[in-house]
Amino acid sequence: MYRMFKGVIETLKNDIKVVFERDPAAKSVLEVIICYPGFHAVVLHRIAHYFYNKKLILIPRLISQINRFFTGIEIHPGAKIGKGLFIDHGMGIVIGETTEIGENVTLYQGVTLGGTGKQKGKRHPTIGNNVVIGAGAKILGPFKVGDRSKIGAGAVVLSEVPPNSTVVGVPGRIAARDMMDFTEIDLKHHELPDPVAEVLKSLQNKISELEKRLEEI
Repeated sequence: MYRMFKGVIETLKNDIKVVFERDPAAKSVLEVIICYPGFHAVVLHRIAHYFYNKKLILIPRLISQINRFFTGIEIHPGAKIGKGLFIDHGMGIVIGETTEIGENVTLYQGVTLGGTGKQKGKRHPTIGNNVVIGAGAKILGPFKVGDRSKIGAGAVVLSEVPPNSTVVGVPGRIAARDMMDFTEIDLKHHELPDPVAEVLKSLQNKISELEKRLEEI
């Protein structure tokens, strides 16, 4: 009993620490405990997941519904969540039943980790360690998003993402890959490459070159 209580306290401390590491707006522990819905959602999910593993269906689902009502974040009690999950703002986040989330993952508002059909078994994504998923991104299906990857805001990801990749667009495409093994979490999800903009810029350069040639003729 003592070990279990000690483990719960350590988990809570770690969840609070994560907020301070990734949100410069956090000013005090009391503020995080009272005012951060992302923190509330993670704590309530851990309780719901405990009961879910005990094969109690109704209690964890009720906790999940209470969680959604108060935070706007819907996490199925069956989802497996590792240490260090940080949910920033969080309104509109949906995490499906067979989702697996690794350690030190960051989710922004409007993210969906969902399935693509009515089949039983594994049907939701597996998110690796140190992954950052931008606002409004949708990751749909039973595939893996590799460690240290970044998913751009609004991206719709429908297939596996290798480690150290940056994915943007609809449907999501790999815009960059860095084979270096970073151990720190890179939260600069607003500085992702834009392949569409790069193509347009290339076309504009070609048009300018052709116009210059026509002037010379």
